[in-house]
Amino acid sequence: MATTRRKFIQMASAATAAAVLAGAGPLKRALGANERLGVGYIGAGGRAGAHMSCVKYLRDEQKMPVEPVAVCDVYRPRMERAAKGLGVKGYMDYKELLADPKVDLVCIATPDHHHGYQAIDALKAGKHVYCEKPVTHWRQFDLTKKLAEEVKKSGKAFQCGTQGMSDGAWHKMKKLVAEGAVGRPIHAQCGFFRVGDWGEVGMPIDDPNAKPGPDLNWEAFLGDAPKKPFDPSRFFRWRMYEDYAGGPVTDLFPHSLTPVVSILGVGFPSMVVATGGMFRYTQRDVPDTFNMLIDYPEKLTIAALGTQGNNDPTTQQRGAGGGVPVIRGWEGSLTVRGNEIVFMPAEGSKKQAQKFPIEYGENLGDHWKNLIENARAGKHDTWAAEDLTYHVQTALIMGAWALKQGKVAKFDAGKQEINM
Repeated sequence: MATTRRKFIQMASAATAAAVLAGAGPLKRALGANERLGVGYIGAGGRAGAHMSCVKYLRDEQKMPVEPVAVCDVYRPRMERAAKGLGVKGYMDYKELLADPKVDLVCIATPDHHHGYQAIDALKAGKHVYCEKPVTHWRQFDLTKKLAEEVKKSGKAFQCGTQGMSDGAWHKMKKLVAEGAVGRPIHAQCGFFRVGDWGEVGMPIDDPNAKPGPDLNWEAFLGDAPKKPFDPSRFFRWRMYEDYAGGPVTDLFPHSLTPVVSILGVGFPSMVVATGGMFRYTQRDVPDTFNMLIDYPEKLTIAALGTQGNNDPTTQQRGAGGGVPVIRGWEGSLTVRGNEIVFMPAEGSKKQAQKFPIEYGENLGDHWKNLIENARAGKHDTWAAEDLTYHVQTALIMGAWALKQGKVAKFDAGKQEINM
């Protein structure tokens, strides 16, 4: 009888979730002027913890009408810790969280290969979405395209977790480039340099004796990834494995490339080449070093360079974006030094060197506020909206494929297809 009852509850929960995702049930509700926006978290690991703290800060200190209301994780101990800490309902199936009428906005902080599916399901359920980078796994280009289409169709607010886009430096540089400060752009450089593997130190194994079962849904974790026997390292340290992550190109470059693509105002690349590999950390199967050149139809190149084997103290770092970018045009170059944007004229230019103050820096709270304000106002003009994210992720996926296959990746803009 206990087994039968459990199955009945599971079937009922699944049916409710399916109804919500299909468009039935309490998908949308009007928010009053003072009504709080309910946030549900899919994923309860370290990164999700930062978002939970951020939303609580916005609620308690900034007095924003937002409230954590639910959390989900396929690992019960992690889910229960988070649910208890927030004082909210806990789920092990994210579709049940999406069926919760209290959830208005979803924060997705799960392994890369789940992001796209969960974001699409959330949008179909009538939820606004904060999705950690990268928005999809490196092998999921078709899903990336589908997500972009779903965001437009839904009319919901979407924010990618490239919180560096909250930095005033990039908004000012975008304005300067649009006004012709560097002349016609021709080249840009960005990157990410750090020391550290995501192994024993970066992603500890919570419980080396953990096993699949009622408290750990291994099948749900695998998702569309290749089927593998359970391995605590794969489950807890998933960033080390290409089945679930991609190394610097998708784990770090979204932070450094997104501001540059935004500043330049470019769309899809025309061609990408890449080099790199496991040059320092060999207890993993994703690269620790990655370098890519991205050509655009606008006749300019972006060089994205990086390694986890050296933090290069000569390279200035800025927030989550990693190395400070350089934007080069026919008339000169823009970069950041300290708290100023610096313009340096090119040879033959009649322009003079200039400096521009940076009014504000990167702030995760501001990134969340930008999404919340868009969601409440019925707008979708966020700092890391899906169109920008789609263009960036396309370039990164092209880079990942180019390195793996040792070929040049080309993009057919008309068909929106990657050709190798």
